[in-house]
Amino acid sequence: MTNLLEFDNIHYAYPNCRESLSGVTFSIKKGARVALVGPNGAGKTTLMLMANGVLEPSKGRVLLDGEPLRYDSRSLREVRKKVGMVFQNSDTQLFAPTVYQDVAFGPLNLGMEPGEIEKVVRRALLEVGLAGFEKRPPHQLSGGEKKRAAIAGTLAMDPEILVFDEPTSSLDPAGAADLMELLDELHAKGATIIISTHDVELAYLWADQIILMNKGTVLHSGTPEEVFTDPALVTSSNLRMPAVLEVYTELLSRKMVEKTQSPKSVLQLVSSLEQNFSKPRADRALGTIAVCNVDATGADEIKAWVADNPGHKRGAMGTRAKNLAEQKSIALDFTYGVIDKSILRALVGECSVLLTPASMVPHVFRRVKTYCQESGNTIAVVPMNAKTASLTSGALKKQGPAE
Repeated sequence: MTNLLEFDNIHYAYPNCRESLSGVTFSIKKGARVALVGPNGAGKTTLMLMANGVLEPSKGRVLLDGEPLRYDSRSLREVRKKVGMVFQNSDTQLFAPTVYQDVAFGPLNLGMEPGEIEKVVRRALLEVGLAGFEKRPPHQLSGGEKKRAAIAGTLAMDPEILVFDEPTSSLDPAGAADLMELLDELHAKGATIIISTHDVELAYLWADQIILMNKGTVLHSGTPEEVFTDPALVTSSNLRMPAVLEVYTELLSRKMVEKTQSPKSVLQLVSSLEQNFSKPRADRALGTIAVCNVDATGADEIKAWVADNPGHKRGAMGTRAKNLAEQKSIALDFTYGVIDKSILRALVGECSVLLTPASMVPHVFRRVKTYCQESGNTIAVVPMNAKTASLTSGALKKQGPAE
Protein backbone atom coordinates (compact mmCIF):
# COMPACT_ATOMS: atom_id res chain seq x y z
CA MET A 1 0.00 0.00 0.00
CA THR A 2 1.19 3.53 -0.79
CA ASN A 3 1.09 6.56 1.49
CA LEU A 4 -2.17 8.35 0.80
CA LEU A 5 -1.98 11.05 3.47
CA GLU A 6 1.15 12.33 5.23
CA PHE A 7 1.78 14.76 8.08
CA ASP A 8 5.32 16.11 7.99
CA ASN A 9 6.60 17.96 11.10
CA ILE A 10 3.27 19.67 11.76
CA HIS A 11 3.13 22.60 14.19
CA TYR A 12 0.07 24.68 15.00
CA ALA A 13 -1.00 27.18 17.67
CA TYR A 14 -4.36 28.91 18.01
CA PRO A 15 -4.15 32.69 18.51
CA ASN A 16 -2.69 33.64 21.90
CA CYS A 17 -2.33 29.98 22.93
CA ARG A 18 0.54 27.54 23.30
CA GLU A 19 1.12 25.07 20.48
CA SER A 20 -1.66 22.52 20.02
CA LEU A 21 0.55 20.43 17.72
CA SER A 22 4.31 20.19 17.95
CA GLY A 23 6.38 18.26 15.41
CA VAL A 24 3.69 15.74 14.42
CA THR A 25 4.90 13.30 11.75
CA PHE A 26 3.23 10.12 10.47
CA SER A 27 1.71 8.67 7.30
CA ILE A 28 -1.46 6.77 6.40
CA LYS A 29 -1.67 4.02 3.80
CA LYS A 30 -4.45 3.69 1.26
CA GLY A 31 -7.24 1.46 2.59
CA ALA A 32 -6.18 1.73 6.25
CA ARG A 33 -8.38 2.07 9.33
CA VAL A 34 -6.60 4.56 11.55
CA ALA A 35 -7.44 5.73 15.08
CA LEU A 36 -5.94 8.87 16.59
CA VAL A 37 -6.07 8.02 20.29
CA GLY A 38 -5.42 10.31 23.23
CA PRO A 39 -7.03 12.17 26.12
CA ASN A 40 -8.90 15.44 25.76
CA GLY A 41 -6.51 18.20 24.78
CA ALA A 42 -4.09 15.83 23.00
CA GLY A 43 -4.50 17.70 19.70
CA LYS A 44 -6.57 15.08 17.88
CA THR A 45 -9.27 17.41 16.56
CA THR A 46 -6.76 20.05 15.50
CA LEU A 47 -4.88 17.41 13.53
CA MET A 48 -8.11 16.15 11.96
CA LEU A 49 -8.85 19.67 10.71
CA MET A 50 -5.49 19.65 8.92
CA ALA A 51 -6.50 16.60 6.86
CA ASN A 52 -8.73 18.50 4.42
CA GLY A 53 -7.36 22.00 4.83
CA VAL A 54 -9.77 23.48 7.37
CA LEU A 55 -6.63 24.54 9.27
CA GLU A 56 -3.23 25.32 7.76
CA PRO A 57 -0.09 24.36 9.71
CA SER A 58 2.03 27.20 11.01
CA LYS A 59 5.00 24.96 10.20
CA GLY A 60 5.32 21.68 8.31
CA ARG A 61 3.34 20.13 5.45
CA VAL A 62 0.29 17.97 4.85
CA LEU A 63 0.65 15.83 1.71
CA LEU A 64 -2.19 14.14 -0.18
CA ASP A 65 -1.13 11.58 -2.81
CA GLY A 66 2.42 12.85 -2.36
CA GLU A 67 1.54 16.48 -3.13
CA PRO A 68 1.57 19.25 -0.48
CA LEU A 69 -1.83 20.81 0.21
CA ARG A 70 -2.36 24.28 -1.23
CA TYR A 71 -4.76 26.59 0.56
CA ASP A 72 -6.34 28.68 -2.18
CA SER A 73 -10.09 28.18 -2.72
CA ARG A 74 -9.77 26.19 -5.94
CA SER A 75 -7.17 23.79 -4.52
CA LEU A 76 -9.14 23.24 -1.31
CA ARG A 77 -12.25 22.40 -3.32
CA GLU A 78 -10.31 19.59 -4.98
CA VAL A 79 -8.90 18.41 -1.64
CA ARG A 80 -12.39 18.18 -0.14
CA LYS A 81 -13.54 15.99 -2.98
CA LYS A 82 -10.96 13.46 -1.82
CA VAL A 83 -11.06 14.00 1.96
CA GLY A 84 -14.48 14.13 3.64
CA MET A 85 -14.81 15.37 7.22
CA VAL A 86 -17.56 14.43 9.69
CA PHE A 87 -17.47 16.64 12.79
CA GLN A 88 -18.07 15.53 16.35
CA ASN A 89 -21.18 17.69 16.71
CA SER A 90 -23.46 16.83 13.79
CA ASP A 91 -25.49 20.01 14.29
CA THR A 92 -22.54 22.01 12.93
CA GLN A 93 -22.94 20.19 9.58
CA LEU A 94 -26.72 20.14 9.31
CA PHE A 95 -28.18 23.53 8.43
CA ALA A 96 -30.65 23.11 5.53
CA PRO A 97 -34.45 22.83 5.95
CA THR A 98 -34.52 19.16 4.89
CA VAL A 99 -32.20 16.16 4.94
CA TYR A 100 -32.23 16.04 1.13
CA GLN A 101 -31.08 19.65 0.83
CA ASP A 102 -28.34 19.08 3.39
CA VAL A 103 -26.93 16.06 1.60
CA ALA A 104 -27.25 17.82 -1.78
CA PHE A 105 -25.28 20.89 -0.63
CA GLY A 106 -21.82 19.52 -1.52
CA PRO A 107 -22.73 18.11 -4.96
CA LEU A 108 -24.57 21.36 -5.77
CA ASN A 109 -21.43 23.37 -5.00
CA LEU A 110 -19.47 21.06 -7.29
CA GLY A 111 -21.74 22.09 -10.15
CA MET A 112 -23.47 18.74 -10.67
CA GLU A 113 -26.59 18.60 -12.81
CA PRO A 114 -29.92 18.20 -10.90
CA GLY A 115 -30.45 14.64 -12.13
CA GLU A 116 -26.97 13.58 -11.01
CA ILE A 117 -27.45 15.32 -7.65
CA GLU A 118 -30.65 13.38 -7.01
CA LYS A 119 -28.87 10.13 -7.88
CA VAL A 120 -25.90 10.68 -5.53
CA VAL A 121 -28.10 11.97 -2.68
CA ARG A 122 -30.40 8.96 -2.78
CA ARG A 123 -27.43 6.60 -2.99
CA ALA A 124 -25.77 8.27 0.01
CA LEU A 125 -28.96 8.13 2.09
CA LEU A 126 -29.42 4.46 1.22
CA GLU A 127 -25.83 3.70 2.29
CA VAL A 128 -26.35 5.22 5.74
CA GLY A 129 -29.81 3.73 6.25
CA LEU A 130 -31.80 6.98 5.85
CA ALA A 131 -33.71 6.20 2.66
CA GLY A 132 -37.13 7.81 3.04
CA PHE A 133 -35.82 10.62 5.26
CA GLU A 134 -35.40 13.08 2.37
CA LYS A 135 -38.12 15.50 3.51
CA ARG A 136 -37.41 15.30 7.24
CA PRO A 137 -36.09 18.45 8.95
CA PRO A 138 -32.67 17.66 10.50
CA HIS A 139 -33.71 19.03 13.90
CA GLN A 140 -36.33 16.26 14.14
CA LEU A 141 -33.72 13.51 13.83
CA SER A 142 -32.28 11.54 16.74
CA GLY A 143 -28.60 11.89 17.62
CA GLY A 144 -27.70 8.76 15.67
CA GLU A 145 -29.78 9.82 12.67
CA LYS A 146 -28.13 13.25 12.66
CA LYS A 147 -24.72 11.57 12.62
CA ARG A 148 -25.80 9.42 9.67
CA ALA A 149 -27.20 12.44 7.81
CA ALA A 150 -23.87 14.22 8.27
CA ILE A 151 -22.06 11.13 6.94
CA ALA A 152 -24.42 11.01 3.95
CA GLY A 153 -23.55 14.63 3.13
CA THR A 154 -19.90 13.63 3.09
CA LEU A 155 -20.48 10.44 1.07
CA ALA A 156 -22.35 12.42 -1.58
CA MET A 157 -19.00 14.00 -2.48
CA ASP A 158 -17.58 10.47 -3.09
CA PRO A 159 -14.37 11.04 -1.07
CA GLU A 160 -11.47 8.60 -1.00
CA ILE A 161 -10.68 9.35 2.65
CA LEU A 162 -13.28 9.69 5.43
CA VAL A 163 -12.29 11.56 8.59
CA PHE A 164 -14.46 11.23 11.73
CA ASP A 165 -13.89 13.33 14.85
CA GLU A 166 -15.08 11.33 17.90
CA PRO A 167 -17.69 9.44 15.83
CA THR A 168 -19.39 7.69 18.77
CA SER A 169 -19.59 10.66 21.13
CA SER A 170 -23.14 11.37 22.37
CA LEU A 171 -24.35 7.99 21.07
CA ASP A 172 -25.65 5.20 23.32
CA PRO A 173 -23.87 1.81 23.12
CA ALA A 174 -26.28 0.42 20.52
CA GLY A 175 -26.00 3.56 18.38
CA ALA A 176 -22.21 3.51 18.66
CA ALA A 177 -22.10 -0.16 17.58
CA ASP A 178 -24.37 0.62 14.61
CA LEU A 179 -22.14 3.49 13.55
CA MET A 180 -18.95 1.44 13.73
CA GLU A 181 -20.63 -1.24 11.60
CA LEU A 182 -21.40 1.48 9.05
CA LEU A 183 -17.72 2.50 9.05
CA ASP A 184 -16.76 -1.15 8.49
CA GLU A 185 -19.17 -1.31 5.55
CA LEU A 186 -17.70 1.88 4.03
CA HIS A 187 -14.20 0.47 4.53
CA ALA A 188 -15.21 -2.75 2.80
CA LYS A 189 -16.20 -0.63 -0.21
CA GLY A 190 -12.69 0.81 -0.40
CA ALA A 191 -12.65 3.92 1.81
CA THR A 192 -9.64 4.89 3.90
CA ILE A 193 -11.03 5.81 7.33
CA ILE A 194 -9.51 7.94 10.08
CA ILE A 195 -11.19 8.47 13.45
CA SER A 196 -10.22 10.33 16.58
CA THR A 197 -11.21 8.86 19.93
CA HIS A 198 -10.23 8.46 23.57
CA ASP A 199 -12.11 5.12 23.70
CA VAL A 200 -9.31 2.56 23.96
CA GLU A 201 -11.72 -0.39 23.69
CA LEU A 202 -13.06 0.86 20.35
CA ALA A 203 -9.63 1.76 18.96
CA TYR A 204 -7.99 -1.55 19.97
CA LEU A 205 -10.70 -3.69 18.40
CA TRP A 206 -11.36 -1.62 15.25
CA ALA A 207 -8.17 0.02 13.96
CA ASP A 208 -5.30 -1.32 11.87
CA GLN A 209 -3.06 1.60 12.89
CA ILE A 210 -2.99 3.56 16.14
CA ILE A 211 -1.58 7.08 16.38
CA LEU A 212 -1.12 7.58 20.13
CA MET A 213 -1.09 11.27 21.07
CA ASN A 214 -0.70 13.43 24.16
CA LYS A 215 -0.08 17.16 24.63
CA GLY A 216 0.19 17.87 20.92
CA THR A 217 2.79 15.21 20.08
CA VAL A 218 2.73 11.68 18.70
CA LEU A 219 3.96 9.19 21.30
CA HIS A 220 3.85 6.20 18.98
CA SER A 221 2.45 5.08 15.62
CA GLY A 222 1.95 1.36 15.20
CA THR A 223 -0.42 -1.59 15.36
CA PRO A 224 -2.95 -1.83 18.20
CA GLU A 225 -0.92 -4.69 19.68
CA GLU A 226 2.30 -2.65 19.67
CA VAL A 227 0.64 0.31 21.37
CA PHE A 228 -1.71 -1.22 23.92
CA THR A 229 0.53 -4.04 25.15
CA ASP A 230 3.10 -1.48 26.33
CA PRO A 231 1.89 -0.40 29.80
CA ALA A 232 4.41 2.45 30.08
CA LEU A 233 3.34 3.85 26.71
CA VAL A 234 -0.36 3.69 27.59
CA THR A 235 0.23 5.30 30.99
CA SER A 236 2.24 8.13 29.41
CA SER A 237 -0.81 9.02 27.32
CA ASN A 238 -3.11 9.21 30.39
CA LEU A 239 -5.15 6.28 29.10
CA ARG A 240 -5.59 2.67 30.25
CA MET A 241 -5.20 -0.74 28.70
CA PRO A 242 -8.27 -2.28 27.01
CA ALA A 243 -10.18 -4.49 29.44
CA VAL A 244 -9.62 -7.68 27.44
CA LEU A 245 -5.85 -7.11 27.64
CA GLU A 246 -5.99 -6.46 31.38
CA VAL A 247 -7.82 -9.75 31.93
CA TYR A 248 -5.39 -11.58 29.63
CA THR A 249 -2.40 -10.15 31.53
CA GLU A 250 -3.86 -11.37 34.84
CA LEU A 251 -4.54 -14.83 33.39
CA LEU A 252 -0.95 -14.99 32.14
CA SER A 253 0.41 -14.11 35.57
CA ARG A 254 -1.62 -17.00 37.03
CA LYS A 255 -0.47 -19.38 34.26
CA MET A 256 -4.10 -19.95 33.26
CA VAL A 257 -3.28 -19.28 29.58
CA GLU A 258 -0.15 -19.63 27.49
CA LYS A 259 1.49 -16.55 26.04
CA THR A 260 0.38 -16.21 22.43
CA GLN A 261 -0.77 -13.30 20.30
CA SER A 262 -2.60 -10.83 22.54
CA PRO A 263 -6.39 -11.26 22.24
CA LYS A 264 -8.37 -8.40 20.68
CA SER A 265 -11.82 -9.72 21.57
CA VAL A 266 -13.75 -11.88 24.01
CA LEU A 267 -13.77 -14.60 21.34
CA GLN A 268 -9.98 -14.72 21.18
CA LEU A 269 -9.69 -14.67 24.98
CA VAL A 270 -12.16 -17.55 25.28
CA SER A 271 -10.17 -19.49 22.67
CA SER A 272 -7.00 -19.05 24.73
CA LEU A 273 -8.74 -20.39 27.82
CA GLU A 274 -10.28 -23.33 25.98
CA GLN A 275 -6.88 -24.44 24.70
CA ASN A 276 -5.84 -24.96 28.32
CA PHE A 277 -8.99 -26.29 29.90
CA SER A 278 -11.30 -27.81 27.29
CA LYS A 279 -11.40 -31.27 25.81
CA PRO A 280 -10.34 -31.56 22.15
CA ARG A 281 -12.75 -29.81 19.81
CA ALA A 282 -13.03 -32.91 17.65
CA ASP A 283 -15.09 -34.46 20.46
CA ARG A 284 -17.73 -31.74 20.15
CA ALA A 285 -20.42 -31.05 17.59
CA LEU A 286 -20.06 -27.47 16.35
CA GLY A 287 -22.87 -25.23 15.20
CA THR A 288 -23.11 -23.64 11.75
CA ILE A 289 -23.36 -20.03 10.57
CA ALA A 290 -25.78 -19.18 7.76
CA VAL A 291 -25.18 -15.87 5.98
CA CYS A 292 -28.08 -13.96 4.42
CA ASN A 293 -27.38 -11.18 1.88
CA VAL A 294 -30.33 -8.85 2.55
CA ASP A 295 -29.63 -6.89 -0.66
CA ALA A 296 -30.24 -10.00 -2.78
CA THR A 297 -32.95 -11.83 -0.80
CA GLY A 298 -36.60 -10.88 -0.46
CA ALA A 299 -37.80 -9.79 2.97
CA ASP A 300 -40.65 -12.32 2.98
CA GLU A 301 -38.25 -15.09 1.98
CA ILE A 302 -35.98 -14.18 4.89
CA LYS A 303 -38.87 -14.12 7.35
CA ALA A 304 -40.07 -17.52 6.11
CA TRP A 305 -36.57 -19.04 6.44
CA VAL A 306 -36.24 -17.73 9.99
CA ALA A 307 -39.66 -19.16 10.88
CA ASP A 308 -38.65 -22.55 9.42
CA ASN A 309 -35.39 -22.57 11.42
CA PRO A 310 -36.43 -21.55 14.95
CA GLY A 311 -33.32 -23.07 16.53
CA HIS A 312 -30.97 -20.55 14.88
CA LYS A 313 -29.74 -17.55 16.82
CA ARG A 314 -30.30 -14.36 14.81
CA GLY A 315 -27.88 -11.54 14.21
CA ALA A 316 -27.92 -8.48 11.96
CA MET A 317 -25.09 -6.28 10.70
CA GLY A 318 -25.70 -2.82 9.26
CA THR A 319 -28.71 -0.53 9.23
CA ARG A 320 -30.42 -2.10 6.21
CA ALA A 321 -30.33 -5.55 7.80
CA LYS A 322 -31.56 -4.25 11.16
CA ASN A 323 -34.33 -2.23 9.53
CA LEU A 324 -35.50 -5.31 7.65
CA ALA A 325 -35.56 -7.32 10.88
CA GLU A 326 -37.63 -4.61 12.56
CA GLN A 327 -40.04 -4.29 9.66
CA LYS A 328 -40.62 -8.04 9.53
CA SER A 329 -40.72 -8.47 13.32
CA ILE A 330 -37.68 -10.75 13.34
CA ALA A 331 -36.38 -10.76 16.91
CA LEU A 332 -32.58 -10.43 17.01
CA ASP A 333 -30.27 -12.14 19.49
CA PHE A 334 -27.15 -10.23 18.32
CA THR A 335 -27.07 -6.58 17.23
CA TYR A 336 -23.35 -5.84 17.65
CA GLY A 337 -20.21 -7.97 17.43
CA VAL A 338 -22.39 -10.41 15.55
CA ILE A 339 -19.64 -12.38 13.79
CA ASP A 340 -17.76 -13.14 16.99
CA LYS A 341 -21.01 -13.91 18.81
CA SER A 342 -22.02 -16.33 16.04
CA ILE A 343 -18.65 -18.08 16.32
CA LEU A 344 -18.99 -18.30 20.11
CA ARG A 345 -22.42 -19.88 19.70
CA ALA A 346 -21.04 -22.35 17.14
CA LEU A 347 -18.38 -23.43 19.64
CA VAL A 348 -21.10 -24.62 22.03
CA GLY A 349 -23.05 -26.38 19.27
CA GLU A 350 -25.61 -23.67 18.45
CA CYS A 351 -26.45 -22.47 14.92
CA SER A 352 -26.86 -18.85 13.84
CA VAL A 353 -28.16 -16.89 10.88
CA LEU A 354 -26.47 -13.58 10.15
CA LEU A 355 -28.34 -10.91 8.15
CA THR A 356 -25.93 -8.58 6.37
CA PRO A 357 -25.68 -6.22 3.37
CA ALA A 358 -23.92 -7.49 0.25
CA SER A 359 -20.75 -5.49 0.87
CA MET A 360 -20.13 -7.25 4.19
CA VAL A 361 -20.70 -10.85 3.05
CA PRO A 362 -17.04 -11.40 2.06
CA HIS A 363 -15.97 -9.90 5.41
CA VAL A 364 -18.06 -12.49 7.28
CA PHE A 365 -16.49 -15.37 5.37
CA ARG A 366 -12.96 -13.98 5.83
CA ARG A 367 -13.45 -13.36 9.54
CA VAL A 368 -14.64 -16.92 10.22
CA LYS A 369 -11.91 -18.36 7.99
CA THR A 370 -9.26 -16.43 9.92
CA TYR A 371 -10.63 -17.67 13.23
CA CYS A 372 -10.62 -21.27 12.01
CA GLN A 373 -7.03 -21.00 10.79
CA GLU A 374 -5.90 -19.53 14.12
CA SER A 375 -7.83 -21.93 16.36
CA GLY A 376 -7.79 -25.19 14.42
CA ASN A 377 -11.59 -25.44 14.64
CA THR A 378 -13.72 -26.07 11.55
CA ILE A 379 -16.97 -24.10 11.54
CA ALA A 380 -19.42 -24.39 8.65
CA VAL A 381 -20.43 -21.05 7.10
CA VAL A 382 -22.75 -21.03 4.08
CA PRO A 383 -25.26 -18.86 2.24
CA MET A 384 -28.63 -18.94 3.98
CA ASN A 385 -30.27 -21.40 1.59
CA ALA A 386 -27.22 -23.56 0.90
CA LYS A 387 -26.33 -26.91 2.38
CA THR A 388 -23.71 -26.90 5.13
CA ALA A 389 -20.08 -27.22 3.98
CA SER A 390 -16.89 -27.31 6.01
CA LEU A 391 -14.95 -24.06 6.25
CA THR A 392 -11.78 -25.26 4.59
CA SER A 393 -9.73 -23.68 1.81
CA GLY A 394 -11.38 -25.87 -0.79
CA ALA A 395 -14.89 -25.16 0.43
CA LEU A 396 -14.22 -21.43 0.55
CA LYS A 397 -12.99 -21.41 -3.04
CA LYS A 398 -16.22 -23.10 -4.13
CA GLN A 399 -18.37 -20.67 -2.14
CA GLY A 400 -16.74 -17.57 -3.61
CA PRO A 401 -17.45 -14.78 -1.11
CA ALA A 402 -14.41 -15.57 1.04
CA GLU A 403 -11.96 -14.88 -1.79
